[in-house]
Amino acid sequence: MADVLSQNEVESLLSALDPSANNTSASSRPTTRSTDFNSQISIYDFKRPERVSKEQMRAFRALHESFSREFGAALSGMLRSIIEVKLISVDQLTYSEFVFSLENPTCFNLLESETLEGHIILDISPSIIFPIIDRLLGGDGNSHGAYPNRALTEIEIRLVSRITGLAIEGIESAWSNLCEWKLRVSQVESNPQLVQIVPPNEVIVLISFEVTMGETRGIINLCIPFNTIEPLSNKLTSDTWSAYKKKSPDLRQQLNLEASVSKSKIAMRVELDNSKLTAGEVLNLAVGDVIMCNKGSAQSLTVELEGSPVFTAFPGVYKGHKAISIEKMLAIPRDVIEERLKSSEGATG
Repeated sequence: MADVLSQNEVESLLSALDPSANNTSASSRPTTRSTDFNSQISIYDFKRPERVSKEQMRAFRALHESFSREFGAALSGMLRSIIEVKLISVDQLTYSEFVFSLENPTCFNLLESETLEGHIILDISPSIIFPIIDRLLGGDGNSHGAYPNRALTEIEIRLVSRITGLAIEGIESAWSNLCEWKLRVSQVESNPQLVQIVPPNEVIVLISFEVTMGETRGIINLCIPFNTIEPLSNKLTSDTWSAYKKKSPDLRQQLNLEASVSKSKIAMRVELDNSKLTAGEVLNLAVGDVIMCNKGSAQSLTVELEGSPVFTAFPGVYKGHKAISIEKMLAIPRDVIEERLKSSEGATG
């Protein structure tokens, strides 16, 4: 007689034949190993490769923070109004994502560089460009959120070129320690989708600024394709960036500074005398009275420049005008310090 299976043995056989039961029992087991693997997995999108490192992104932020300050000051001087330009974000994304995020119409400026291959884009939103145009034409620049939904006219494009010119000067100044951009506007469009400077999936660096003029706010976007600045990528690191920031000024900068300082006007003052009178003597003065000075005619006078004594001189007359003849230069504090340093070094030696 054959052995009879028990109830437990029958249920074991049925559960072995049922795949759903296996899945249920397997799911009931702890999944510590799979959880550990999932914690080590990071999502990578091959359509958006991160070609710009975090260190290079920090360099971009440092570069364009200085640009925002310089551009804001230049814009305030041109519009005779307080303009604040603030860096709000530095991101890397694809060119198609950038283009489809813009308004249409907008002020889309295509900039071409003479030293680097490729183009960069300066986009100015209508919410700020129309108030700026209104300010340039004599208005107050307060649009209160109402601006025309149309492309710029030829006259308006000529006015905007003054703004883009200031922006180009600021960009070139911010990047001057790394390279010379030598930018110029090659095209101005209202529809951003009509301009294709790189493939849609190409990585670009998008630097966004918020421009505030009174109660009016707007966004300015600077789009730099990575292919354009790839030759400079090795300079956008912490070591080289700090080294470039410490670079000494070149001869052109020194000559410009000397030329600007030499044309500056300073106040010169010659002290003839330091005599003192009482209040009673001043009240008793009359026409024809003579005030005796403490200094004689043969004594030298002190010449002050911006309140600091610099020369000694003698008074006189030249071609019918009162004049002074410089005698010698007084010792300035820097010279005194140098003399003391030399004397102390000689005593030590």
